[in-house]
Amino acid sequence: MPTYEYECERCHHRFDRFQKMTDEPLRTCPVCGGEAKRLISGGGGLLFRGNGFYITDHRSESYRKREREEKGLPPKKEGKKEKKDQVAKD
Repeated sequence: MPTYEYECERCHHRFDRFQKMTDEPLRTCPVCGGEAKRLISGGGGLLFRGNGFYITDHRSESYRKREREEKGLPPKKEGKKEKKDQVAKD
């Protein structure tokens, strides 16, 4: 169920109500009894839950290296591919 934002035209009190989409909009202000209007809002934020894409999923190696340095962590060990490349070059 969405949360709707209202504003009183008399006292300008703003309030929110958690209502079903099929519920009729509120008409009166709970503070002064004046006429309340439902405001148009930008809606809720986008939430990612569970497994999925996160901004840190695809960071560049240089970014991750700098981040580890700033946190005072030791450098990350080389991956299997890098080790194979070094052995082949030696």
